[in-house]
Order: sequence, then structure tokens, then C-alpha cells
Amino acid sequence: MTVRVGMFLPRSIMGGRPALLKPALARMEAAGVDHAGTADHVSFHSGWGLDGLINATAYLMANDALPVYVGVYLLALRHPVTVMRQLSAISEHAPGRLTLGIGIGGEDRHELEVCGVDPATRGRRTDECLAILRGLMAGEAFTFNGRFYQLDRARITPAPPEPIPLIVGGRDPRALRRAGRLGDGWLGIWSTPESFAERVATVEAEAAAAGRTDVAWRHGLQSWCGFGRTQNEARGYVAAAMQGMYRLPFERFERYTPHGTPEEVASALRPFVAAGCKTFNISAPAASWEESIDSVGEVRRLLNQQPVQQPVPDGRTSRTRSRTGR
Repeated sequence: MTVRVGMFLPRSIMGGRPALLKPALARMEAAGVDHAGTADHVSFHSGWGLDGLINATAYLMANDALPVYVGVYLLALRHPVTVMRQLSAISEHAPGRLTLGIGIGGEDRHELEVCGVDPATRGRRTDECLAILRGLMAGEAFTFNGRFYQLDRARITPAPPEPIPLIVGGRDPRALRRAGRLGDGWLGIWSTPESFAERVATVEAEAAAAGRTDVAWRHGLQSWCGFGRTQNEARGYVAAAMQGMYRLPFERFERYTPHGTPEEVASALRPFVAAGCKTFNISAPAASWEESIDSVGEVRRLLNQQPVQQPVPDGRTSRTRSRTGR
């Protein structure tokens, strides 16, 4: 199994330097990075935001090869039929190159309120939205009667040539149930390898209980990772970025945030692979956007080169063969 490693573009490029978009994506491709990532917010804290599907479209049009991973899209803030139209259009232009991570946006309840969504309903709305996306994905007429959405023979064509993977994020038990019942995988954040493995097991058990026994799971982890010549230098980059984003002291996140050289970061991420992680989406503060990209590419190479410790039933571990390839 190849471990897929993608990254979010540095905010210095996302935030007003569009001329760098094509060179940055080309550098990511050359470095071996598997996909470009984009977040999604409407009005986060002070009003900051970006539209995940618009960003994804811009990335896909700026590079003919790199897939794009939206992590995570606040689906409950949009009507699922119009979202399916957007997904259909993206699939026409870039078939098979989009993965849609979906979350409920719990960090800033006011973001939901200003969109007219009661934060207390965001999970149930997301459940209905996911069910509707799955129902519309085949391109056939679909009827749905839920608490928040009612559809009578809704249809969106053309259907994507292959279903767009829907990956469900969140650590709450309700999110894990949602991933098992409606997702193609679970997307974790702020996790240890042990808790990651436990949540993956919960998701897959939930799927089995719902009769979903043939899912090609795409479990993943979103992680901030700081890069520098030393751990202290790397810590400075990632601490500044995270404190600016979340308005909380870095110490709140530090135990979940690898930082250092690419070798040190890869070493910290490797246990997640043994825990069932197949995809990493990395936010990578560093001295420059070029160094961010090159560092993530090196982490990807290292994760696919080194043997991974795999659990075996008696509690011992066994080593797999070294893995290479994209």
C-alpha cells in the first residue's frame, strides 16, 4: 500500500498571490506530493474564509495532473442539490481528481449562525446532506423526505464517471457513526496513533453493523507539521501559524503537531500508518513556500520507503517490506 501525502498550499499563496499558484502546484507535482489540499470556511472568527469547491476548481484548472482534496467542506451550510451540481461540473472538467472531505465546523459556532443554521442541528443536517449526495451521485431521479430537506425526483446529470469519495471528519462519536454509515473513510485531526486506531475500528464496526462490508476505506489524518533545520526553528514557524489561525496558545496543540526536519516529521507520522492511516493532508509552515513543498515531498518519500510496524493478533509487531512508488 502506498501512503498518500498531500498538503495545503501556504496561506501566502492562497491569500492574494495568484501568480504563484501554477508554479507552486508544479513544484508540488515535481516533489512527488500526491494532492493539493484546500480548507473551507464561510466566515471563520473575524470573517476569514475561502470556498473549498471554488479553490478546488482553481487548483484543478491550474495543473493538469494533481488531484485535489477538500478538507473539510462545511456541507451543512449549503443545499446538497446545488453542491451536487458543483461536483458534477468539477467532474466534467477534471474527472476522478477530487476527494471531498466533509465536516460540521464546530470551532466557531457563530459561522453557522450567520449562515442561518442552528449549530445544534449541524450534525443532523450533515447526515441528510450526505445521504442526498450519495443518492444523487448515480445521476438517477432521487426522492428524499428528511427533517431538513425534502426532494421529489431530484436529478443531477451528468453523473461523475466514478463516485467522488466522501470522507467524513470529526472526533465525536456521532462523527464516527456518520463516517461508518455514510462515508468512504474517516478523516482525523488532533489525534494520537492509539486514538486513531481506536476510531478507525469504531468506524468500520459501525459500517459493518449497517451492512456496509465492501467499502474501500480511505482513512486519513490532517496534521499541522512545522519544518526547519532544527526542531526549535520549525516550532517557531508552526506555532506562529497556528496561533494566528486558532487564536489559542500553541501549547494546546503541540502534542499533536510534529515539527523538525522532514526525517523527524516522517518518524512522528509513521505510527499512524500502522494505525490504519492511508492519507495525510499536511499544513506545512516553513521558512518559505518552496521549503514547505519540498519538505512534504520528502516526508512522502520517507513514509513510502521505510518499513512500517504492523500490529499482529498476539500484540507483537511485524515489519512489512519497504514500499516505494506513487
